[in-house]
Amino acid sequence: MKQLTVAGKALTLLFAAAFLVACSSKDTRDTGADATAEAEREAQRRADAERSALQQTEAEQRRLEDAVAEVGNVFYFDYDSSTLKPQAQEALDAHIALLKENQRNVRLEGHTDERGTREYNMALGERRANSVRDYMVVNGIASHRIETISYGEEQPIAYGSDESSWSQNRRVELK
Repeated sequence: MKQLTVAGKALTLLFAAAFLVACSSKDTRDTGADATAEAEREAQRRADAERSALQQTEAEQRRLEDAVAEVGNVFYFDYDSSTLKPQAQEALDAHIALLKENQRNVRLEGHTDERGTREYNMALGERRANSVRDYMVVNGIASHRIETISYGEEQPIAYGSDESSWSQNRRVELK
């Protein structure tokens, strides 16, 4: 080392410093690149999770809509009764499940057969619509989302004066 000149020592020191700077800057770039890559992977994972959740929600919505389409939107009653039949309750459960997944409002239209006075049939149609509404409210649908109306005997499905026609007209339609 005694043989090195001052210029040689300075040059050695300069190379050593340049080497250290080069090494330190490389680590910074690698760390930055690693952090960027990790952030991109995390963003991709979140996007995949959101997409998967959206697909599951859409699939559930389709399943509920299919179930509602299968059961229909007409609920029939016995003669002079506003008591829901078990079949109607099962069908209403499908509608209730779908209504819980959205904020749609519904209208319940009560109907009767032709027997009875106009006033009696209007009141019976209203009781039938209210029976369906009450079942829906008890099972979690807000009452402000349900409108009820009675048409009495004014809008029959079947025209005729026999039990077959009358049974088709004793109903509540969900619209």
